[in-house]
Amino acid sequence: MRRGWAWLLLVGAVIVAIGVLLQAFSIAAYVRGAGDGALDMHGAVSLLVHLGELAIVVGAVGTWWGRWRSLGLAAAFLALSVLQVVMLGDTEESGGWVNGLHGLLALVVLLAAAAYLHAATRALGLRGTPPTGPV
Repeated sequence: MRRGWAWLLLVGAVIVAIGVLLQAFSIAAYVRGAGDGALDMHGAVSLLVHLGELAIVVGAVGTWWGRWRSLGLAAAFLALSVLQVVMLGDTEESGGWVNGLHGLLALVVLLAAAAYLHAATRALGLRGTPPTGPV
């Protein structure tokens, strides 16, 4: 049964990794004058990224229930995801340095998603080795 949770974890990690890269591309394009379509894309992809983050947390809880360190890391990832959104700040105000934290934390979310992707592939035995742990 835990194998299904590990697959959810893997899919969530892929969604977050690809989504954050798409968001970085779209916001950079917007800043360089691509127009409102790029900003709309950034917002639309954010919904997918948040769903992926939720899939990571739920998948991690289901996969590693009883392994409290892993569950603590999943809770920390959830807190990081919320903090990253909160750091958006007022985009209409000039000189909003807090917006830089929004982008920086997006990179941290990307790195965390990559770590979860690696852990999920190991847990499922997709790296040519037997599955790790009680999956």
